[in-house]
Amino acid sequence: MNLISLIFRECVGMFIDDEFLAIAILAVVGLAAACAYLFMLPQILVGGVLVGGCIGVLVSSALRARVAGK
Repeated sequence: MNLISLIFRECVGMFIDDEFLAIAILAVVGLAAACAYLFMLPQILVGGVLVGGCIGVLVSSALRARVAGK
């Protein structure tokens, strides 16, 4: 039981530790959903929005962490 609670706390901690990253990824997913359902973009473009957006958010988060670490 202790192992399960430890795993659960670690999973929750991933989203609470870096609020910017969690919110930005949710925004990218929302943007991709809007592109798919509201604008009826082809699936390949929606996938590009997801991949490009997630990579952009990850790079931005890493740069923010680097600047904060100085």
